[in-house]
Amino acid sequence: MSTRIRCEVRDESAVTVVRLAGALDLATMRSVHTVLDRCLAAQPDALVVDLEKLDVADPLALSVFAAAARRAADWPAVPMVLSAPPPETAAWLAETTACRVVPVRRDCAEAAALAGAVAAPRLRARLEPVAGACRRARELVTDACARWNIPELAGPASLVLSELVGNVVRHAGTPMQVTLTLRRPYLRVAVMDGSPTDPRAATDRDLRAEGGRGLMLVRELTQRWGSSPAGAGKVVWAMLPAN
Repeated sequence: MSTRIRCEVRDESAVTVVRLAGALDLATMRSVHTVLDRCLAAQPDALVVDLEKLDVADPLALSVFAAAARRAADWPAVPMVLSAPPPETAAWLAETTACRVVPVRRDCAEAAALAGAVAAPRLRARLEPVAGACRRARELVTDACARWNIPELAGPASLVLSELVGNVVRHAGTPMQVTLTLRRPYLRVAVMDGSPTDPRAATDRDLRAEGGRGLMLVRELTQRWGSSPAGAGKVVWAMLPAN
């Protein structure tokens, strides 16, 4: 990471706060993008980016925040708010069409309050890589779909999440965090584990394996799915239509 910019990440309850200090330009924006991307992959309830000590050397670099916010709105459905920009930075943000998609507040407390108020319903559980993990994942889906009044998704979402959890049990063998998020028009399911290895594409061997049809099942039942680095491991996520 460039020595010209520092990114301090703090997990404050359900809201992750990223404090930036130094010069933001077209070179250092790559470092900022990487940090924001990894913070979003951890699926906090909300993400606040503190700009108080940020020196914007090139206003074009502010587009990094719009790009991150657009990605966050799609997956993992995490609201993002900018806080405490210096006057000149605030003026640039107001004038930049691309950055108007990101709310801006005077200080971190206001930003966290706004982000928390618009956070999507989210349910999490930590599972061990044991035989009963898939059953617990299905129970979590049933609970979430009942709470959120989407019983029609309990079946397909259970199958998808069971496959993602089963893949961790069979291949990664690490503890995992399971997360379900409802922000219409999608129900998002995700499994974060401690292995950086990308999920394996389904092969004939996987299709014959006990416990499911591999990731082909995920592709068949979801609008889309993918994988992102998260900490020392990864998160595999999928989105099911929830109209």
